[in-house]
Amino acid sequence: MSKRDHSGKRKASGRGSGERGNKGQSKGKAPIQKSGAGKNSKNSEGIRLNKYIANSGICSRREADLYIETGQVTVNNKVVNEMGYRVKPGEEVRFDGRRISPEPATFVLLNKPKGVATTSSESKGLTVMDIIANATKAKVKPFGRLGRNATGLLLFTNDDAFRQKFSKKGIDRLFHIELDKNLKAPDLQAISEGLKIEGKDVKVEEVSYVNNAPKKEVGLRIKHTGNSVIRSIFEHLGYNVVKVDCVTLGPLTKKDLPRGRYRQITEDEISLFSRL
Repeated sequence: MSKRDHSGKRKASGRGSGERGNKGQSKGKAPIQKSGAGKNSKNSEGIRLNKYIANSGICSRREADLYIETGQVTVNNKVVNEMGYRVKPGEEVRFDGRRISPEPATFVLLNKPKGVATTSSESKGLTVMDIIANATKAKVKPFGRLGRNATGLLLFTNDDAFRQKFSKKGIDRLFHIELDKNLKAPDLQAISEGLKIEGKDVKVEEVSYVNNAPKKEVGLRIKHTGNSVIRSIFEHLGYNVVKVDCVTLGPLTKKDLPRGRYRQITEDEISLFSRL
């Protein structure tokens, strides 16, 4: 198991040139015709070009589509502007003139300590990216957020498909929450049934008192990827949140992962997410 390391800042992923324009064609490179690209798009071999670019850490798949459309991507020195084009093994892909290659899908799990920001910005003091700096060379980023003073499980990945899938449907997370006073039974019931906060419906999967603990300690299961929704729920009912700890994240738990430590996720664990 890897140890916590604060020895260096991890740079945020760049997306290459910020200029958009048909640079490839301006250099006299003939575009790949749609007739040829269409055959590749129907072929199951290879990886879709936008995913190839996203996995290289340049940008998201949606942004990659824009770069492809504006002629900033070449395959074997020919501009490709067909969205469904598939990159086959051995083909050379360049973004804005620079050769790129996709990273394998990588997942890192951190048991986040208190007082650490969930960001890649270097202006926020100690961040989660500092802690996992030596976990992998892949350009992983946090999936979801935990507040600076929140603790518990936080997932990092460079897998764009995973992000898109679970950003829409959410990942079931169980939180151990401590309030400034006992949670009243009617308020517990109201949370269970769902609340309307600032005109928006807020629903949870499950809520209950923590066994053998004061009634100010609550277990809350929710699929939101953010952290602020938890405070919004309880502040709406007149409570202040003292502690937030994420104890499970989808099929993953804190077992054998002390606070401040991280580990890479196994292939078997990754496959469990496909069942969610």
